[in-house]
Amino acid sequence: MSSATTRTGATARPGGHRKRPPRPDLRALRDALPEATHGAVADYERHLSLERGLSPHTVRAYVGDVVSLLAFLTAAEGEAPARSLRDLDITQLRAWLAGQRTAGVGRTTLARRAAAARTFTAWAHRTGFLQSDPGGRLAAPRAHRTLPGVLRADQADALMTASASGAADRNPVALRDRALIEVLYATGIRVSELCGLDVGAVDFSRRVVTVVGKGDKERTVPFGVPAAAALSEWLEEGRPELIGERSGPALFLGVRGKRLDPRAARQVVHEAVAAVPGALDMGPHGLRHSAATHLLEGGADLRSVQELLGHATLATTQLYTHVTVDRLKAIHDRAHPRA
Repeated sequence: MSSATTRTGATARPGGHRKRPPRPDLRALRDALPEATHGAVADYERHLSLERGLSPHTVRAYVGDVVSLLAFLTAAEGEAPARSLRDLDITQLRAWLAGQRTAGVGRTTLARRAAAARTFTAWAHRTGFLQSDPGGRLAAPRAHRTLPGVLRADQADALMTASASGAADRNPVALRDRALIEVLYATGIRVSELCGLDVGAVDFSRRVVTVVGKGDKERTVPFGVPAAAALSEWLEEGRPELIGERSGPALFLGVRGKRLDPRAARQVVHEAVAAVPGALDMGPHGLRHSAATHLLEGGADLRSVQELLGHATLATTQLYTHVTVDRLKAIHDRAHPRA
């Protein structure tokens, strides 16, 4: 077993990451909310899921933030429920965020929770739960928008070569892992998007795959010849060996024949990258960042990379320009005689 994973399959993160504050029991907090407030949370959850079409993960995050806010509100005077949703104002919103900061919550999480609060209060005002919208006046610290490390181009090539060598004995799992790594790096898609792919999503004649991303938005992403070869071998030789009653149309399968779980896909990537000399520990998201960085370094324009990655705004894609500029600076410092 590599040092990158634990016995449970969880990734062991090296380095001095600061300890995160303990997570509250959101289910218990939600159950303890007053009945009227509890109903508002349920309505808001349906709004996020059915009307806005957000992913289950995003819905859980937003609802969890709102539950935290409302639990703080109802306990604000020490005797729940001392306040109700209609009492929510900018003072309580700011006090809630201040308490989060005191508890050790990071700037990125604070920014997300402030955004969740603003989204909720705007909805609550539109639907009559609030007489006014206090969230419009809520400011929060800007998140530190940083990217994890990426593979160098030679390290990415070494990763692909190693995965191809591992599949040389035609073991079905090794064939799957090679195709998985090739597709993630070739397309830059998210691991959830990869695991959600069906066989019919792959068009070998055009070398494109149809991906369903965040908010159920569909996009078409191209892939190259190496990924096509790896996918073809997986479909012809590997997948038939793992297919079972519960496989359905899933493109990637687990060892028991079910659709591959994102956690298993992450473990595959962590273990594969760990075998590359000098490479930073990373999972599928690191391959996504690597793909975007290498595209930009190869001359791709930001708009094209935005479309490939499925970013809602160009500002998110522009983060990758910082990586490429940093690399250029490092090369300049090493190579220029007057650096």
